[in-house]
Amino acid sequence: MNDENRIARAALTRMFTPDDDIARQLVARHGAHPAYRMALRARPLFPFWNIPAEELSDGLDRWAPRPRELDTPIIEAELKAIKNLGGGFLVPGDEHWPEGLNDLPDAPYGLWYVGNIDQGIPAPHQAAAVTGSRDCTSYGAAVAGDMGHGLAQQGICVVSGLAYGIDTHAHRGALAGTTGEGPATIAVLAGGLDRVYPSGNADLAAAIKGTGLIVSEQPLRTAPTRRRFLARNRIVAALAGVTCVVEARTRSAAVNTAHHAETIARHVAAVPGSVHSAHSSACHALVKDGTAVLVSDAADVAELLAN
Repeated sequence: MNDENRIARAALTRMFTPDDDIARQLVARHGAHPAYRMALRARPLFPFWNIPAEELSDGLDRWAPRPRELDTPIIEAELKAIKNLGGGFLVPGDEHWPEGLNDLPDAPYGLWYVGNIDQGIPAPHQAAAVTGSRDCTSYGAAVAGDMGHGLAQQGICVVSGLAYGIDTHAHRGALAGTTGEGPATIAVLAGGLDRVYPSGNADLAAAIKGTGLIVSEQPLRTAPTRRRFLARNRIVAALAGVTCVVEARTRSAAVNTAHHAETIARHVAAVPGSVHSAHSSACHALVKDGTAVLVSDAADVAELLAN
């Protein structure tokens, strides 16, 4: 993909939110670079398909409240900045673009990354998402760590969100179990890659970058928010062939990730826990309603990936 379109897609990650359907249709109709120029009001924008003029006008007001921040020189500087951090910006059509993201109806316009891209990003059938509560129990921590380790030992990349709790233990287990072939683990963040969130996992993030990747659809200097965390979950689900919820309360964001996986026809798995533990209530509910398959270890998750 040429520089013009790469710059445009980088700008779109700052300009458009993932759930903006008008913006997504604009890109589908005109392409990334024309859409970028139209959103900046540098090119005329006329009604198309079934989108009326008033909705386009509302979109223009949403997209470019501070157009100077979206000028081409500013975006070029951001692309240079991510390179200086040891990363880059992937767009559809690139050699390392993760094809699993194309299964999303609201696929990212591009993917910012830091870390070791030379090994690429595994296809979904070679990756498993392991997720769950931030305030996990010692049981959940042990299961997540063992699962991450066991999956990595089988050459399966562990995808998670770098959060405290289950995510942290899954990442650490994968790093400990890596065989050195392919990325051991990939962390998907809800904010810009120039800041590690949570900051307490900075050392873990540095270790992940050594053998794997940290990715985000959000550009640099973007703070993580609840809305961005929920949007991030669909990327976690799309990168993996199976999403395994190790331990989660009923309202946990891990349930949101599981439902994203179900929506794009990925496997969903859940680890059972004590019936007396609220930390396992979501896992039991996912199995009970038929969303998830009950699993107990890495071998069970690997078997799902093989099917």
